[in-house]
Amino acid sequence: MAQFAAQGTHAEHEATSTIANAAPLGLSAFATTTAVLSCVNAGFIVPSQAGINIFIGLALFYGGIVQILAGMWEFRRGQILSATVFSSYGGFWVATAAIFIPGFGILNAFSSSPTLLHQAMGTYFLCWTILTGIFFLASLRTNLALLFVLGLLFLTYLFLTIAELAGLNTVLMQIGGWLGIATALAAWYTALADLLHSGNSVFRLPLGEIG
Repeated sequence: MAQFAAQGTHAEHEATSTIANAAPLGLSAFATTTAVLSCVNAGFIVPSQAGINIFIGLALFYGGIVQILAGMWEFRRGQILSATVFSSYGGFWVATAAIFIPGFGILNAFSSSPTLLHQAMGTYFLCWTILTGIFFLASLRTNLALLFVLGLLFLTYLFLTIAELAGLNTVLMQIGGWLGIATALAAWYTALADLLHSGNSVFRLPLGEIG
């Protein structure tokens, strides 16, 4: 029995070692989806309704499903922090897309009370603000690039929370949108730096490792 157990452990180690780093995929999915929605919130490039229509498919499949898969692969690699972060934000994008899909009836349920909708959305963003703060604290021993992404994301959620609780304050929503764009740019940088490190590229970008 001990021999079989040892063989099983060895096989599991070999399987784990063959799984590639999924962090660049998760960061890319997160950054791209965040950029599109943040452009809508900031009123940048696309009109709001057209932007939302484009955002839904992106949030469901790339920001949602692909990022959740990246999280599952990170769990398989034993990377608990990145697995939890990617899976959580993948779920966020699926849930957020569902809010805007007419078939779910979520927005329609609040059609008679816009004030209540803003309060509900404010609570929704508040919970994600708190969770992002938790992720930021858990990442303090990783690298500066990831801390920068999570710090900007925390501020993004915070401004979206305040904007919604203030009855959809346009100025605060736009600030949240621009912070989201900055978050996406930071996440793209981190994804590129991680890809260059993983692919043994001819040049590399610093991640600011914290030792």
